[in-house]
Amino acid sequence: MDVERTSLPGIGLKHEFTTARGRQLGVVSHRSGRRDLVVYDKDDPDTCVVSVALTGDEANGLAELLETDRVVERLNELHRQVEGLVTEQIPLATGSPFVGRPLAATQARTRTGASIVAVVRGGQVLASPRPDFVFEAADVVVVVGTGDGTAGVAAILSGG
Repeated sequence: MDVERTSLPGIGLKHEFTTARGRQLGVVSHRSGRRDLVVYDKDDPDTCVVSVALTGDEANGLAELLETDRVVERLNELHRQVEGLVTEQIPLATGSPFVGRPLAATQARTRTGASIVAVVRGGQVLASPRPDFVFEAADVVVVVGTGDGTAGVAAILSGG
């Protein structure tokens, strides 16, 4: 997908692209943090037919919703490509020794070969958490690896 980026002096940036079905969409990012989702007329790509103003939080929420599906699609594609690869969703119990501690403290990948690829918190997917990401009770940790590897991460998260 090609995205055209245009500077809008005094306003911010505009990003536009055309969907596979030929619809032109855009996002205007204002300096204030507001985002406008813009849909252009099919017959006249210079004419906007719908514009939806989003706050920064709303834009981030929409981006996370869209990214959630992409993470799931990527994981499903990995399953199809690599035999023996599994994905586990591991709830982090209140009594876990990693509540309040960073992901790096688990040393999950080094110890098991499995990777923590996302964390679901409060219904939001936090994809590709960094090593300094701090776990909270009730997080759901998404792990990809072999069956043994994902079971190992579950054991680490529950008991250290």
